[in-house]
Formats: sequence, structure tokens, C-alpha cells
Amino acid sequence: MRKRNKPIVAPTEDDAGQHSLALVRGLQILRTFTPADSSLGNQDLIERTGLPKATISRLTYTLVGLGYLLYDPALGRYRIGPATVSLGYSGLSTSAVIYMAKPLMQALAIETGVAVAMGMRDGHEMVYVANCRPETPVTLRLNVGSRLPIWQTSMGLAYLAAMEEGARDKIIGKLLVAYPDIRDKMLGTIDRALESYARQGFVTSFGEWYSYINAVGMPFRPTDGSQLVAITCGGIKDLAPVEECLTSFAPKLKALVEELQSRLLRSDPPSQPETFGAPLQGFSYEG
Repeated sequence: MRKRNKPIVAPTEDDAGQHSLALVRGLQILRTFTPADSSLGNQDLIERTGLPKATISRLTYTLVGLGYLLYDPALGRYRIGPATVSLGYSGLSTSAVIYMAKPLMQALAIETGVAVAMGMRDGHEMVYVANCRPETPVTLRLNVGSRLPIWQTSMGLAYLAAMEEGARDKIIGKLLVAYPDIRDKMLGTIDRALESYARQGFVTSFGEWYSYINAVGMPFRPTDGSQLVAITCGGIKDLAPVEECLTSFAPKLKALVEELQSRLLRSDPPSQPETFGAPLQGFSYEG
């Protein structure tokens, strides 16, 4: 299991003094859990958040009492509790954008034979909020809740490309502070994505995250005022060669985004949106 290299820090914006410190730290603890983590111990939480042991103990006691964490006394480790799961899926299941996008995404996944996913930004990462896969024996096994680096993936680069310049510059500035050793590589990747989006209306990631993964991505800003999201289409290189990504996947993804926007304009949000299944744990490649 790969641990975070840097602790999750509290907000540093100008209005940080208005935040409840206890709430911020409690949320820091919850955010340390990833789909790859079945459980975490106190030392894991200390390393990932940078919080002192006494603070971790006090906050985990409260989170367990409220049902946001579960504690295994035999192992001395914590797991995500039902209150956290319920909160997350309440947010997903009431999203009109996700509800309307899922059938379109599934149809595209079946047509192209690769995965189609939607994500939102959380700090320096993108988080999967919807994912559709084709019924093939070889596919990427990323699931709702999976986290991806914002500057190495088509999902993250598409999101950055659609952000307002000032907000994007703030994110890039934080990335440069967090990863100074790869400054030039990161800036070059982001610049190429911005140029691609301005010229073609989509971004690409050809082996920049994992060497065997190719994908195209587009941002989507719902007209109903919902949060900016990014939608991607891609998979392993054998199923998503560069030429097919450019000539087939990208136009199909553009058509999906246009149809999704059209449906949102025509329809009211559903009163009883579907409930999405629980995410599988971790990331794997099956073949």
C-alpha cells in the first residue's frame, strides 16, 4: 500500500480564520482514507495528516462515536463508518448530472470497449464520482471514490483547462510547492493540455500517468449551476491506441457532452435518482 508522501494540510486561504479548526481536522482524518485502504492505524493517520497523536486520539474517538469511523480494538485500526458512506452516496445519488450522464457513459463504454468516467476535484487530486466499463475481460478497475493526480491524467488536465485562470493558477502554485522536484515536467504537461483544449476542445494523456494507459478527457460545466466535472474515455494502450483516441474516442466524447448538456436543458432533475452501487476497493488491472 502506497502512503501519501506529504500530509494533508488544513486550508490556507485568506479566510482560513473563519474555519472551525476541529471540523477541519476531523475532515482531514476522513480524507486520508482511500479506496485502497481497508483500515488505518493511529500511526498512519499521524503520518498522513501531520497532526499530533493527542489530536488524532481525540478526534478519532469523536468520529467513532458519531459513526463516521469504525474501530477494531483487536487490531487497533480504523475503517470508514456507515455515516461517512451514507453521506458520500447521498451526494452522488442526488446529482442530476451523474444521473443523466450514466446511461450515456455506459453506452459509450460499450461502443468503444474502454472505460468512461466522471470526476470532480478534491485538492490536488480528482475523485471518481461515476464510472462505466464495457463487458470485456480486459479493463481498468477504477471505481467510484478512486483518486487520481490532477496534472497527470486526462481527467485532471481537462478539469484544469476549464477552470478560471486565477483559480487554476492557485492550484498550479500549490502543486509546484508540493512537488518542486518535477516542476518543469508538470508545467510542460499542463501547458500542453491547455493548448490542446484551446485548439481541439479536449485534452489527452498518453502514458503520462501509467505508461500503459491512454485517454482523452473533456470538462463539463452543467448549465444548472452544478460543480464543474471532467469526463474521460480511455484504457490500456492495446484497446486505446493514440490514433483511435484522437480520431474516434474524442469525437464520441464530444457528442456525449453535447447530448448531456441538451438533456439537462430539457429536463428537470429527477425526483428519485438511482442509487449507485458501492465502490470496489483499490485499483487493479485485469486481463
